[in-house]
Amino acid sequence: MPNYRMHLLVCGGTGCHATKSNVLVNELKRVLVEKGLENEIQVVETGCFGFCEKGPIVKVYPDNIFYIEVQPTDALEIIEEHIIKGRKLERLLFVEPSLNQKLEEQLDMPFYKKQLRVALKNCGFIDPEDIDEYIATEGYHALGKVLTSMTPDAVIEEIKISGLRGRGGGGFPTGLKWEFTKKSSADQKYIVCNADEGDPGAFMDRSILEGDPHIVLEAMAIAGFAVGASKGYIYIRAEYPLAIQRLSIAIEQARDYGLLGNDIMGTGFDFDVEVDLGAGAFVCGEETALIKSIEGNRGEPLTKPPFPAQSGIWEKPTCVNNVETFANIPPIINKGGLWFKQIGTEKSSGTKVFALAGKINNVGLVEVPMGTTMSDIVFDIGGGIRHDKQFKAVQTGGPSGGCIPYSQIDIPVDYDSLVSIGSMMGSGGLIVLDEDDCMVNIAKFYMEFIIDESCGKCTPCRVGTKRLHEILTKITEGKATEDCINHLVELSNTIKDTSLCGLGQTAPNPVLSTIKYFLDEYKAHVIDKHCPASVCEALLSYTVVSENCIGCTACLRSCPANCIKGAPKEIHEIIQSDCIKCGACFDICRFEAIIKK
Repeated sequence: MPNYRMHLLVCGGTGCHATKSNVLVNELKRVLVEKGLENEIQVVETGCFGFCEKGPIVKVYPDNIFYIEVQPTDALEIIEEHIIKGRKLERLLFVEPSLNQKLEEQLDMPFYKKQLRVALKNCGFIDPEDIDEYIATEGYHALGKVLTSMTPDAVIEEIKISGLRGRGGGGFPTGLKWEFTKKSSADQKYIVCNADEGDPGAFMDRSILEGDPHIVLEAMAIAGFAVGASKGYIYIRAEYPLAIQRLSIAIEQARDYGLLGNDIMGTGFDFDVEVDLGAGAFVCGEETALIKSIEGNRGEPLTKPPFPAQSGIWEKPTCVNNVETFANIPPIINKGGLWFKQIGTEKSSGTKVFALAGKINNVGLVEVPMGTTMSDIVFDIGGGIRHDKQFKAVQTGGPSGGCIPYSQIDIPVDYDSLVSIGSMMGSGGLIVLDEDDCMVNIAKFYMEFIIDESCGKCTPCRVGTKRLHEILTKITEGKATEDCINHLVELSNTIKDTSLCGLGQTAPNPVLSTIKYFLDEYKAHVIDKHCPASVCEALLSYTVVSENCIGCTACLRSCPANCIKGAPKEIHEIIQSDCIKCGACFDICRFEAIIKK
């Protein structure tokens, strides 16, 4: 085996694949062969580095040089200049905007400085398709420790000491869930990894599975030992092909090494894992609906109790945790529950992974200690709002969460603090909104999503969310009265109190939180028949700014409704009664002579 003196780590997550990182990997390898360096320099396709906004990324190790937005055409220059001549490529280094300073090391970047990687510790560092690289980073050490020197009760106690709470949204204590499952008597028990990540803008679990699949397999085996289960399922949506591919490779490798299957490590413990593909139904993120889907039935939630810990897959005790929850298990076993407990806050220990998306400069994947303020995440790590726009809100928790306004931007991000202001942690999607976003329209968007994804089993969710959407539509079309806002609140509270499962119970959160913090926008739509963000089409009007109009006729020629009048080199006019509000004139004008309001 070659003794490599240097490694080129290339981001190989789905996001970077979309920008040809896999082509870059092949080109780097080709150039190294051409230069006779293939036995000295190794190219490693890793998982997600997190800095998705600047991908594809190449990290030169051990030089710790961090190149961004690298294209396949840059491969030859990287090899010739950096590898052969020892010269850094200045043009590919990250430039810190506020300082206008080029930063060459990952740890110097504001994006990484306030992060602490526990669940993501191997993502961007190891080859996810090589079990030996995982083992070299203490991989399967925790499983060996558990099987050779701990009892199931001792494992559960360590997880309880850690204070780890479920990272899938509800935040239920993981140790208690394991304990309940262990105490249930049965001839067969199951461990389920919930990888059905369906929130708009969320890609945390996918990135962990793509970048470090073995950590999830190891954790599932540890959970199986702790609760007395011998079979595990990873329920993952079929539209995650790269994650499925790497999971499948990892499972086969673990079986070949005797780390899955019968008599693991010669201890007499049996545990194996199967991948179960979901069709992408959001409701199957709810654990009882997920279980029905694994059984081959329609994915519909069940009433509780009994809980899955007592009666789950085929009415056998079943322990369900999501991907990120499992990714914390091996570090906790290796370093101890007290170590984990010291990270974060008293009631929300450890770290949390977030997918930053929306109107933010540094779109990407981040992991921060619980209790980090939303301001730190948005402005320090996320780099602030694009195009110097004004921050308006951040949506956390996806369709189940709420919108956090600027007045609450310094709130610590933990389970209880977010709930106290009408939002929730959720699985970790975090979408940033700016001055150009209409909060009424945002609430309407999430309600459309819920209507599409509701299983339809219970009336409050099936019918109630449609009524919410109808009222929101009336508001965005300027057809509502002030009573409509009161009806939204009353109906939302009814849906929360009477829905069968968590999807319906949290569905009104975006509506209630936007009314709570952005009531003025609702009133502007209802009373003034005006959308302050100029988003709601029915309330828009396009007008000509006479001092800017030069009579170029571009708007007149682009108008499909023929509602613009004017001769060449004369000021034009938009006939409002004929305008269909398509915005073609606004888009084509180069002189800022047309405004929308």
